[in-house]
Amino acid sequence: MEMEAPDFWDNPERAQAFSKELKSLKDTISIYNGLKSQYEDIETLIEMGYEENDAELAAEAKAEMEEFVQTYENIRIQTLLSGEYDNCNAILKLNAGAGGTESCDWSGMLYRMYTRWAERKGFSIEVLDMLDGDEAGIKSVTFQINGENAYGYLKAEKGVHRLVRISPFNAQGKRQTSFVSLDVMPDIEEDVDVEINEDDLRIDTYRSSGAGGQHINKTSSAIRITHIPTGTVVQCQNERSQHMNKDKAMQMLRAKLYLLKQEANAEKLSDIRGEVTEIGWGNQIRSYVMQPYTMVKDHRTNAETGNVDAVLDGAIDLFVNAYLKWKASEAS
Repeated sequence: MEMEAPDFWDNPERAQAFSKELKSLKDTISIYNGLKSQYEDIETLIEMGYEENDAELAAEAKAEMEEFVQTYENIRIQTLLSGEYDNCNAILKLNAGAGGTESCDWSGMLYRMYTRWAERKGFSIEVLDMLDGDEAGIKSVTFQINGENAYGYLKAEKGVHRLVRISPFNAQGKRQTSFVSLDVMPDIEEDVDVEINEDDLRIDTYRSSGAGGQHINKTSSAIRITHIPTGTVVQCQNERSQHMNKDKAMQMLRAKLYLLKQEANAEKLSDIRGEVTEIGWGNQIRSYVMQPYTMVKDHRTNAETGNVDAVLDGAIDLFVNAYLKWKASEAS
């Protein structure tokens, strides 16, 4: 007896996921075909340059080759994004460490760095919760970056980030060291296999802060949920209503608890969420030094650059790519 196949398009979520994957595959094929054509063009330019002894053609071939190598490297990095959640959107949370205004300012600088990186990638950004510093900067901010493989890239960034500079808030012009921690998790949209006991939750409401609609600062629409057994805290204030904020916060909580469950099963805390460390000396994954010299160095991969301004303007692919290669080499 022949069985009738289920109508795939009756499930909107599966259909959307399929369409997204199909588009990604088509884009990959298009890039491959473009590289193949570019490679053939470069060969032709080199042959013509030799035959005609033309310096301009040689320079054009060199420029084309540099572009080809960069595109090829980007594709190679994408092949390393094969983790279970790598294709998901990413939820980032920045927390300023000890140091008051200086650390809050550093948190604000990092928030700008990641938003600039997302803009360069063509990704969208959604602020879920933000607490401004007392004088400047940001005490904490939770935001979501939406784009293909956003979590796959940004998982490289979780950890403590250290800044060394002449403090603009110090009248004596002394060097100041500041720390900010970054937690990164995937935005797992589908239902995950995790049970949550309502008795284990403490749900607090508070007034939203910052720019927003007319409900901001007038009603207690923001939600903070604490999972008491694990100490996990999530919060959301950007949605239009308390109900929507609670739904988003619960989605984040389920994802976090699911990751904790996966980590426990695998006995590898660092695989998905990364180690939770004190925000201070000796725990940083990366240092950003602005005085007495300029240098950004990742302490895991030893990747470094002297162009601090470019990094703080979103040019972090050097460190992201180095991390992905490092993790791949560890696994092999």
